[in-house]
Amino acid sequence: MQDFIMVEDSELWDVIYDEPFVPMKFVGKVTGTVPKIIKEYNDADRKAIEKNFREKMIPVCGIRSDEYNHISACQSAKEIWEALQTAHEGTTQVKQFKIDMLTTKYELFKMKDDESIQDMHTCFTSIINELHSLGEVILRNKQVWKILSVLPGS
Repeated sequence: MQDFIMVEDSELWDVIYDEPFVPMKFVGKVTGTVPKIIKEYNDADRKAIEKNFREKMIPVCGIRSDEYNHISACQSAKEIWEALQTAHEGTTQVKQFKIDMLTTKYELFKMKDDESIQDMHTCFTSIINELHSLGEVILRNKQVWKILSVLPGS
């Protein structure tokens, strides 16, 4: 999803990551800054507020209806993003557990006797892609060596 947002507008990812923009005004040394009322917005404020709405709509429009329950109470795109990450990747502990399981699966990977090379490669690619989606990258040369090591002698 992050790649789509980056294509849409590189500043949108900043809004999601940093929280929405709230136009502020300085009111004095004691009070400091307070949010502006809508009548006080200038063009730059309106443009930034528009980004707030756009960045919230992109993840909402890109999900299935059954996923909407995970994010319906979220107030910002950052909250939406974090809720979707947790729903899809799990917590940090769950994510690490998945990485550990897939790494073990990769390390123990073997071609089955009755398996075609295409089926073996599909299974291998699935493991690599799942690891990649969780942030674990296995270098191409290591992948090639692993494939070569599991091929039958024939």
